[in-house]
Amino acid sequence: MFKKLLFGAAAAGAIAWLSKNQDTAKRYVERYAGQAKGAVGSVTPGAGRAPAEERLNDPALARKVETEVFRDPELPKGNISVNVEYGVVYLRGELPDREHMDTLVERARKVDGVRGVENLTHLPNEAPPAKDEASQGAGSQSG
Repeated sequence: MFKKLLFGAAAAGAIAWLSKNQDTAKRYVERYAGQAKGAVGSVTPGAGRAPAEERLNDPALARKVETEVFRDPELPKGNISVNVEYGVVYLRGELPDREHMDTLVERARKVDGVRGVENLTHLPNEAPPAKDEASQGAGSQSG
């Protein structure tokens, strides 16, 4: 079928070129090129699918963020909880200083598929921010 479409597109283009009618040539080429593209997409596995990071559900994205962010042994993995809701990463837990907070947020933002990051982490001897406070700007690091 694909060969027939290609032959049809080539023949139509040649006829239009011979008749020196560029508008007709463009119409034929656009018509048959679109059909050829559709035929290829229907027989090629995985063609037209979104990248994996766009297809990940929230729990899978949370695991991906954990895997990529906590590769650095300097970040305290055991103290941080990573949750994802609709592609937005929520980081909760206690970190020793602001530098660790900034590093954690920056790395989470770089993970493919992350739409935003809400930083709900806190320093020792500090009360953890509530989700509502972060949305209003207190402790928020949205991207």
